Amino acid sequence: MLTMSILLKLLFQLVSLLALISSTIVSANPYNRGRLGLSGGIFLQGDQTKSTKSSPHTNPETPKKDFEIFFYNQTLDHFNYKPESYTTFPQRYVINTKYWGGAKENAPIFVYLGAEAPLIKNETANMTGALLTDSAPRFKALLIYIEHRFYGKSVPFGSFENAMKNATLRGYFNSAQAIADYATVITYVKEKLSAPLSPVIVIGGSYGGMLATWLRLRYPHVALGALASSAPVVNFHGLLSYNGYRTIVSKDYKEVSKRCYRTIKKSWSKIDTVALRPNGLSILSQRFKTCSRINGSEELKNYLLEMYEVAAQYNAPPKYPVTVICGAIDAALKKTDILGRIFAGVVAIKNNQTCYDTRPDATYSETNKGYNWQTCSEMVQPFGAERDTMFQIDPTDNVVNFTKDCIDTYGVPPRLHWATTYFGGKDIGFVLQRFASNIIFSNGLRDPYSVGGVLKDISDTIVAISTINGSHCLDIMGARQTDPDWLVQQRQRELDVIEGWIRKYYVDLLSYKK
Repeated sequence: MLTMSILLKLLFQLVSLLALISSTIVSANPYNRGRLGLSGGIFLQGDQTKSTKSSPHTNPETPKKDFEIFFYNQTLDHFNYKPESYTTFPQRYVINTKYWGGAKENAPIFVYLGAEAPLIKNETANMTGALLTDSAPRFKALLIYIEHRFYGKSVPFGSFENAMKNATLRGYFNSAQAIADYATVITYVKEKLSAPLSPVIVIGGSYGGMLATWLRLRYPHVALGALASSAPVVNFHGLLSYNGYRTIVSKDYKEVSKRCYRTIKKSWSKIDTVALRPNGLSILSQRFKTCSRINGSEELKNYLLEMYEVAAQYNAPPKYPVTVICGAIDAALKKTDILGRIFAGVVAIKNNQTCYDTRPDATYSETNKGYNWQTCSEMVQPFGAERDTMFQIDPTDNVVNFTKDCIDTYGVPPRLHWATTYFGGKDIGFVLQRFASNIIFSNGLRDPYSVGGVLKDISDTIVAISTINGSHCLDIMGARQTDPDWLVQQRQRELDVIEGWIRKYYVDLLSYKK
């Protein structure tokens, strides 16, 4: 009887798992709603070699000296108790113990929260130079980097493509599950290192900064504090105008060159006019040296739109991409027509290539595919353009059309207000000052996503650290000799604030032990 009971239980679990894997399949067509992520999207680059160390939960690989890769058997669903919820998948994380003062000293732990990209790109890793490694000696900190579920090698049932096609499995791909993953890995590592009292600071950029904020709010017993760089925590449907992002993009170009701004603004209608001519698409393809004949003017315009937006978002020293583009456009003023000037900007920022691939799927990466799903499910962020920008009027904050696109692509409508219902966002200053603490919201005001960031101090312990000339996530990138003083000072202030949190924690801990 006992044997039959066990067999029935195993059979039920197997059926549940098969149902999970074989759920409805839908296509994954792109739906572009803006860009998030760090410049380059990756902290890790360099050669990777095998490690000789072992662990009960992993097959470790060493990406570079001082860093070790591990895999944690992560729970698929943290919020249900159905048999299939207990399914596990390998979640990748990286540890650097070089500077750690150790568990006996309760030395701090800095945790980088991976976002919408693989933690390690092209199986290579090089974690030197990032803010975490730069600051680790000062704090004697242990460094942990955790990959977001469904990206890189942290994909349930192995294949990202298969996971994204599986409607049921895709349902576990969300921010609440992700921060529960992080809390679980952090708790596990602290337990294995016998470091229960080591304070944890979580750090993230862009979407990762949003996750850092939310982890601190949802799991204050896990994280002492959070550094949220370029985190658009209020950039959600119903909280902001859809015009904000592209207003700042336009402002960035106008500040560099009003002539460049006007040229770009006029170019859209010129492209449309040429496209309507006989052989107009062929003419545009020749003028812009596209790798294949464009299918319509929208293909070329979207290619240019993304180029302008990315340049503004990551308009960082020493190169300043917006200046590069505008310098080339203005320099070609007397040499060619408006289309030629725009193409000069393309060549300047993308280098002189044999051809330029303008196809929408040419750069459609894992990040695009994954975050498009997240945008269609819960991260509903408004994007569009009005007359006061350098772009064509584009009221894409059309909920009906957006919802239809998401249903056509994924079979489900977006939950427009779920993120702000679950995590908050409305009246964020008033709400957080009443209960929250120990969060740094850092922003560069040239970053278009700063429109959705926290730009004013909320309390003594929830502070906004902004720079007029800063760009997206620049402060948590590695220090360079060419860094301007304002960037050095921004990072220094952030670390001083974190040091204050940790110092107070040790005082409180000593008092608690008495």
